[in-house]
Amino acid sequence: MDLGGEFRWGRAGTPGILLAACLVALCPWPAVAGAADAPYSIATPVRLSDVPEADGRFMGVRLLGALRLSAVERDGLYLTELSGLAWDRDEALLYAVSDRGAVFHLQPVLRAGRLVDVRLLAAHPLRGGDGAPLAGAWSDAEGLVLEHEADGERGNTTLLISFEGRPRVERFTTDGNPLERLRLPPALSGVDSYRDPNSALEALVRHPSLGLMTAPERPLAGMDARTVPLCTLTGRCWDYPLADAPGSALTALESHPDGGLLALERAFVSLFRPLVISLRHVRLPDGPGPVSVETVASFDTSRGWLVDNFEGLAFHEGRRYFMVSDDNGSPLQHTLLVYFELLP
Repeated sequence: MDLGGEFRWGRAGTPGILLAACLVALCPWPAVAGAADAPYSIATPVRLSDVPEADGRFMGVRLLGALRLSAVERDGLYLTELSGLAWDRDEALLYAVSDRGAVFHLQPVLRAGRLVDVRLLAAHPLRGGDGAPLAGAWSDAEGLVLEHEADGERGNTTLLISFEGRPRVERFTTDGNPLERLRLPPALSGVDSYRDPNSALEALVRHPSLGLMTAPERPLAGMDARTVPLCTLTGRCWDYPLADAPGSALTALESHPDGGLLALERAFVSLFRPLVISLRHVRLPDGPGPVSVETVASFDTSRGWLVDNFEGLAFHEGRRYFMVSDDNGSPLQHTLLVYFELLP
C-alpha cells in the first residue's frame, strides 16, 4: 500500500523526514545497477535498535539480521515498493512482488543462521491477458502465496497474488505471465465494498486446514472501525480485531508453526506520531466465537526502534521468517529485509 505522505521514522520517534534529510546528505542514494547476467549483492547491514538483548531476543522473537536493499534496476524494473514476500523451498529463492506490478527473484545469503546479504537474480513485470505489463490500478500487487514450492520438483512453482486497486486474486508463472483469476467471495469481490481502492485486498495466506484466505488492510465500508474480515475464498469469514495502536492496519498473514496464523500490522497516523509494527499470533475458532489474537512483538519508534512500512511476511523454515518493508518509492524511506525467529 502507498501511504502517500509517510516518510521513514527514526529512533525515539524522530520524524523520518528529518532523519532522512541527514542520511541523504551523508550517504547519497545508492547507485543504480543495470541489467546483468550474474547475481549481485544489493544489501547493506543495518541495526534496527539497541533494545534487544545481545542474542537478538526481544519480546517473543529473536532478530537474526536486518538489511537495507538498494533501489537497483534490473531489466527496466526498480526494486522498490515491495509488499508481498514468499519463500520457494525447492528453488531456495525468495520472491517479492511490488505495488508497481513486478516480481523479483531474490537469493538470501545466510551464515551461521543469520541473514548477511541478498542477491538479485531476476525481475519480471506482471502481465495481463493481452501480454502487456499490468498498469495503473491493475498493477498494485500486495499479498503473495506460492504453489508447488515444496514438492521436491524444481521449475513448477506458481504465484498467487492479491491486488488492491482492482481487488482480485490471480495465478501467475514465476516470470509474471497470467494463468488464471480465482473467484472471490461476494463480500470482497467489488471495489465498492472497500472504504477506498487503496484499502482493498492486502493479505493472502494458505491456512493449514482452511486453504487460501485473504483480507483487506482496513475494515470494509460499514464495518466496525477496529475489525477487518478474514475470509476463505469459499466465503467463510471471521472478524479480525486490529491492535489498539492508532491507525492500525493488517498488512500480511503467514502460517504459524504452533497452528493458526501470524499477522503483521502497521500502525501509522502522521509524521509526528510513533510508527508501530506488530507481529501477532492469530487463532481462529472451530465454531462461533471470537478470534483469539496475541501480540508476539511490537516495534515502536518512540521506544528506540528504527523501522519502516513493513508489509511483506514469508515463512522460511522451522520458526523463522523474513519480513520486508515498502519504501513507497520515496528516497526518504528504505526497503528493509529482516530475518527473525519466533521464540517457543
